[in-house]
Amino acid sequence: MSGISSVADLLSPEFAQDPYVIYQDMRTKAPAHRVVVKTLTTELHAWVVTRYEAARSLLADPRLSKDAAELPRIVERNKVSADPVQLANFKSMLFSDPPDHTRLRRIMGKAFTMRRVQTLRPRIERATDQLLDRIPPGEEVDLVAALSLPLPITVIGELLGIPGDQRDDFRAWNATLTSVTATMQEKSQAHVAVSAYLRDFIAYKRERPGDDLVSALLQAGEDEQQLDEGELLSTIFLVMSAGYETTASMISNSAYALLQDPEQQERLRSQPRALPAAVEEFLRYESPLNLATVRYALEAVEIDGLTIPRDDLVFISLAAANRDAARFSEPDALDTSRSANGHLAFGHGIHHCLGAPLARMEGEIALGRLLARFPTWRLAVDEESLRWRDSLQFRTLERLPVRLS
Repeated sequence: MSGISSVADLLSPEFAQDPYVIYQDMRTKAPAHRVVVKTLTTELHAWVVTRYEAARSLLADPRLSKDAAELPRIVERNKVSADPVQLANFKSMLFSDPPDHTRLRRIMGKAFTMRRVQTLRPRIERATDQLLDRIPPGEEVDLVAALSLPLPITVIGELLGIPGDQRDDFRAWNATLTSVTATMQEKSQAHVAVSAYLRDFIAYKRERPGDDLVSALLQAGEDEQQLDEGELLSTIFLVMSAGYETTASMISNSAYALLQDPEQQERLRSQPRALPAAVEEFLRYESPLNLATVRYALEAVEIDGLTIPRDDLVFISLAAANRDAARFSEPDALDTSRSANGHLAFGHGIHHCLGAPLARMEGEIALGRLLARFPTWRLAVDEESLRWRDSLQFRTLERLPVRLS
């Protein structure tokens, strides 16, 4: 395939349905390509990095910044059209550099401990069983709607302490904010709504703290290091969005991979202890995040003989890096017995996903319960009718109609 770095290739519906052919060609030609990337709000000139070693190195490279303070200027410099770009005001650790990032991650680490994650296990198991109880054996059901979406929002609600009858609002707000079809007015309305709700919720938790992450965040920092309101809002929203969208994608993507490979499905059904390693392979094989969140060069950065100029935007493709034959043997084949995986689905370096242990636990429980409960899986539609969401950011199926019995 020629002309891989053209605008049309990375903006086309065909790319969303199967990006790996294009990514393979991009890896062959260069470690990175300057293309047009369609984000949730605009189109940007940016570099896309596709090789594993370059991706791993740049994910931890301090010359690539994530500081939100300078991002509006950088976006303005690299946008395709003259139209104004609206950016949310992020003050979370995801969009910061040291020393701010170090402080924010330390406070988050005090609140979001492994002990807190482990206490969620019985709740995740109970929620999974309740969702699976509703699936009628042998009848068609959309696994995305029946399990992949409701389970993570339930878990995030439990983690944050959000009452059960209010969690559907979060699902709706998040769906609008991450939609590629919602208008900027709709996104703005959703952002105002979720911000107003969280401000009220934080005020409530200040008065009535409980055993939840929001209460823990309010108590985690030393007096001079506590999160201000903007940081707290951004951090809670980060937990809500990152813990929901990507985990939902991981569950449905993994189930789809097993539907295509009954032999590996049966292996995991008979050897449930192999599930943790299998989850790592699912994350490598079909990474929930196609692209890591945007970075920009603080100075000229050279990778494999190619120079990324100062102030240029950089997107690192986790999906492309995880299919690099220079790092993984037979990268386009699912192998749940693969050892020493080393995938980049959760990133690398100081921005490595803090919620990775929780996501892994949800994946292991959801898939383990599915395999144990239903010995027979099959697609309820022709495979050709399935569609991946038209998004360069996320790698997720729109629907997954199945019959389980």
